Amino acid sequence: MWNLEYLITRCCVWSFVLAGLAASAQAQPHNFTWQELRDKFQQNNPTMRAAQIGIDESRAQEITAYLRPNPDLTGAFDQMNFLSTQPPPSGGPSVYSPFAYAFPSASISYLHERQHKRELRLESAQKGTAITISQYADQERNLLFNLRTAFVQTLQQKAILDLTKQSLAFYNRLLDVSNERLKAGDIARVDFQRLVLQRVQFETDVQTAIVNLRTAKIQLLMLLNDRTPVEQFDVTGTFDFSTEARPLEEFRELALQNRPDLKAALQSVDKAQTDHKLAVANGSTDPTFGADFARNPPIPVYLGVNVSIPLRIFDRNQGEKLKTQEEVTRNERLRDAATAQVFSDVDSAYATLESNLILLHPYKEIYLQDATEVRETVSFAYTRGGASLLDFLQAQQDYRSTQLNYLNLVGAYLTAAAQLNLSVGQEVIQ
Repeated sequence: MWNLEYLITRCCVWSFVLAGLAASAQAQPHNFTWQELRDKFQQNNPTMRAAQIGIDESRAQEITAYLRPNPDLTGAFDQMNFLSTQPPPSGGPSVYSPFAYAFPSASISYLHERQHKRELRLESAQKGTAITISQYADQERNLLFNLRTAFVQTLQQKAILDLTKQSLAFYNRLLDVSNERLKAGDIARVDFQRLVLQRVQFETDVQTAIVNLRTAKIQLLMLLNDRTPVEQFDVTGTFDFSTEARPLEEFRELALQNRPDLKAALQSVDKAQTDHKLAVANGSTDPTFGADFARNPPIPVYLGVNVSIPLRIFDRNQGEKLKTQEEVTRNERLRDAATAQVFSDVDSAYATLESNLILLHPYKEIYLQDATEVRETVSFAYTRGGASLLDFLQAQQDYRSTQLNYLNLVGAYLTAAAQLNLSVGQEVIQ
């Protein structure tokens, strides 16, 4: 009996332990890397999924473009006599026969398209699909930039939140020391009250960072079309900068090769040229071949053939020929504009990246260390009566501003790197 009770107790204990572990694992947020976020975005983003349907629709239009003309079938039943009678061959009374001289007939005709019209329609539709695919890639490029920007903002706000929490913890330790000095009569109460009031700024920084972090995560979840609670969602990645930048000319060459909007502009010129060829072909005459057979008493059955050729004296598709020729010129101008935009985007993003790097180097090599040393030195001196309250507060403010400026600069660098990736059309900087 004792063994049975012991086993039941053990089972209950382990059930509670396992339930607690399961609840803890469920509450633990999943840290997504950039690659995981990108894969999830490409699978779930509703805008991208809708654009994929647009590609399928364009491919369906290729089927329609390559269809052959349908043949025409015509049937007729004529010469039915309902008022007269037919005398029989052997004499005798007349016989009522309304279909004696009936004329049944049938004809079939088919339009033959000349000048490769059908093939040109298919070629134009296929090139339209290629343009749709390039436009899809360009839409994905822009949305990935939004995703990357939200990812960088999340990493930045996480770093700022850690900084504000560390600053608040450091300030709380100094408040404890100052409280002991107040009890010992080493500082005036008004100075201690001023220190306590200054703590509000550090608490405000923490709360602001928490709100900004939640906002950045919400933006990511929106792009991912994910309904996960913010508390159970997190990202992980390197929040730092690279000290080296590749030459500008290399980025320009990559952009000319990879930018989907430029590729779509080039494809539009090619499609416009095909459309012009189709317009010229549509100006040609298409004959219609036909055949008919019938019974025409006393002829039991006869068969005939015919050819119908439209006389295109007035309409040779002149308007469409001119329109498509102008469309070629228009798309060539748009291609030139797209090329100029590519160079402008790359140059602007590269200039912003270099500017951030110029500012980041002295921060990492000089300013961060100096701000830390000044804060530590002044704080140590203040706790021992060797520095004034004003010097102590100023050192705290300088450290906070320097650290915050550095984190904002790193975020600006990573955003500029994402902008350069957007300009080039691929991820050249991780």
